[in-house]
Amino acid sequence: MSAVDALLAQARRQLGHRVDPLEAAALQEAGGLLVDIRYAELRERDGTIPGALIVERNELEWRLDPTGAHRAPEATHHDLPVVVICNEGYASSLAALSLRQLGLHRATDLAGGFQAWRGAGLGVEG
Repeated sequence: MSAVDALLAQARRQLGHRVDPLEAAALQEAGGLLVDIRYAELRERDGTIPGALIVERNELEWRLDPTGAHRAPEATHHDLPVVVICNEGYASSLAALSLRQLGLHRATDLAGGFQAWRGAGLGVEG
């Protein structure tokens, strides 16, 4: 196993339950925040999830820390359910664990990423 594979496996163990597309949609409907960390080229090519907050990976922690000066208006409190979404569900696992380390204890990620969302027939814009 490569070092990055070991890191990913450890992150996923610490996250515990990762949500599927239907669970992510239900969390969003209940007031949770979907956060798309894919880079612009992928969003332009494949579209975006309606209502998802777009925050590229390199800005994620600064934009989601409810106590930070650079937080997104949607980052209202540490108890906010957050689902991080990348393209296929790899980078999002590491990103969600980073958010947990910031105190967002309900952060998780979408298993299978945006591709799983689209594959489940859920809404996409663009």
